[in-house]
Amino acid sequence: MSVTISPSLLSADFLELKVELERLNKIDDLWIHLDVMDSHFVPNLTFGEPVLNKIKTISKHKLDAHFMVTNPDLFAESFKDVGLHNFTFHWEAVTHHDRLISKLKSLYPSVGISLNPSTPLSVVPDYIWGKVDLVLLMSVNPGFGGQKFIPEVVDKVIELDKIRFEHQFKFQIQVDGGVTDQNAGYLIQSGANNLVAGSYIFSEPNKDYQTRINKIR
Repeated sequence: MSVTISPSLLSADFLELKVELERLNKIDDLWIHLDVMDSHFVPNLTFGEPVLNKIKTISKHKLDAHFMVTNPDLFAESFKDVGLHNFTFHWEAVTHHDRLISKLKSLYPSVGISLNPSTPLSVVPDYIWGKVDLVLLMSVNPGFGGQKFIPEVVDKVIELDKIRFEHQFKFQIQVDGGVTDQNAGYLIQSGANNLVAGSYIFSEPNKDYQTRINKIR
């Protein structure tokens, strides 16, 4: 199983964002993970449409946007021209999930749902798994980078991988939060095939992001 690494720009140097993206351009098989926060669903506020419009002109990688927002439906249309490959919304923030998935499918190549650490897989009806391209399991409580990995999420990955296997669903299992070389192996063995890492990658003192990414892989 190939594993995609998705460096999270939340942990990059925002004063050197162009340089950071150019460093990542030298590395193959990445997604660029973009945490869009509204300071309502989570207690933090990050970048929006103008910044993403600039990012798409620099990055050669697929852009993976994780919308930690109260009303993801409001963002669907306004972000459709910023070059996103994947649009992930939080299950907890939506009432009419099927309707939003259908709308996003008409606008983006890939659509994902995200579950907070305390949200069980059982809240998602089986037919939904077959409609999405990615399932993001949060391994920290969303809102800030640099948090400690919640180890119980490994069991959740195993359970989700079993659902995927039994029904032959095609979605990627993405894990986000506290991912390092210390837990990446367990996550991959458990079924994860898309790992988001921020602090671990961008804290490399010599900016040797390739080395850190190789360790996670």
